[in-house]
Amino acid sequence: MKFSYIEKFFKNKKVLIIGHTGFKGSWLTMCLKILNSKIYGISIDIPTKPSHFSLLGIRNSIKDYRIDIRNYKKLKKKILDIKPDIIFHLAAQSLVKESFINPHKTWTTNLIGTINLLDILKNLNSKKKISAVIITSDKCYKNLNLSKGYKETDLLGDDEPYGASKASAEIAFTSYFQSFFKKKKNIKIATARAGNVIGGGDWSSNRILPDLVRAIKLKKILKIRYPNSTRPWQHVLEPLFGYIFLAYNLHKQNKNNGQSFNFGPKFIKNYKVVELLKEFKKYNNNIQWKVDNSTNTVNEAGLLNLNSDKSYRRLKWKNILNFQDTIKMTSNWYESYFKNYDIKNTTENQITFYIKKLKKKY
Repeated sequence: MKFSYIEKFFKNKKVLIIGHTGFKGSWLTMCLKILNSKIYGISIDIPTKPSHFSLLGIRNSIKDYRIDIRNYKKLKKKILDIKPDIIFHLAAQSLVKESFINPHKTWTTNLIGTINLLDILKNLNSKKKISAVIITSDKCYKNLNLSKGYKETDLLGDDEPYGASKASAEIAFTSYFQSFFKKKKNIKIATARAGNVIGGGDWSSNRILPDLVRAIKLKKILKIRYPNSTRPWQHVLEPLFGYIFLAYNLHKQNKNNGQSFNFGPKFIKNYKVVELLKEFKKYNNNIQWKVDNSTNTVNEAGLLNLNSDKSYRRLKWKNILNFQDTIKMTSNWYESYFKNYDIKNTTENQITFYIKKLKKKY
């Protein structure tokens, strides 16, 4: 499949991004602007300050709406007004620690918000074809701290509220598909599960790189809790273009309708938190860290890998950046921010660079 087919497909398509003001959502918004889509965004608010979305300065060049996805009536009205061709659902309470502080918000946002969207689409009598990609998380899997990569058919479920809510959203998706969407001709849906993403513009709390960037800015020593934990680190653009590949595929083929897909790197080598920091230090000598051995109230899995073979077989998607490229791009983005460069230009340049690499592969 040539990437030029995807470029042609997305041009002038009406794309609704639910959760467009978040870290991944703002990058996806910029990617689709470069692909010349007509962007509509629904979010409850801008989640961080500073924020990638605000720094891009694109609010007036897209249709930007403030709606709580837990509000069924308002969400339904706006979707009916927009009449989108494609929907990407990213809106979520996405922080593990926050899920312990506010489990009710986590559950209602991640599960009820997803059910609201599914129910609205279920009752939609659209004559044109609509594809919807519902993004959950790698943490939807029952994590047994195994070295193998989890496949889409592996057991779902987790003990902590965030992972459990995402697993429940996946179960709700399967139920709705088997009960209602399987027989609908014009609405195609799938879920996407991605590993830990990093990249410029993330200011979320209790995430390793945003915490590192804040420590650098304040000239403080970063405290890390789990130096030997491994994660499927990947640049934010990798899974986002996986979602784009999936949305295109849902429009063009029927066999992946109702399926779930993993988007993660090949884990030829598992990189630990401390290795991530050492790689980042190559680009900024001001980085300092120490291990925090105080009692932790939040349990985090030491091993978490995804098997993305299905995405390669069915979508022809795979990661194209190595670990070193990922860290370099992330570091360069934050350097641009601290030097007050044009963030929109920096972001566009990184997406354009990535697309050029994609075209060499496809």
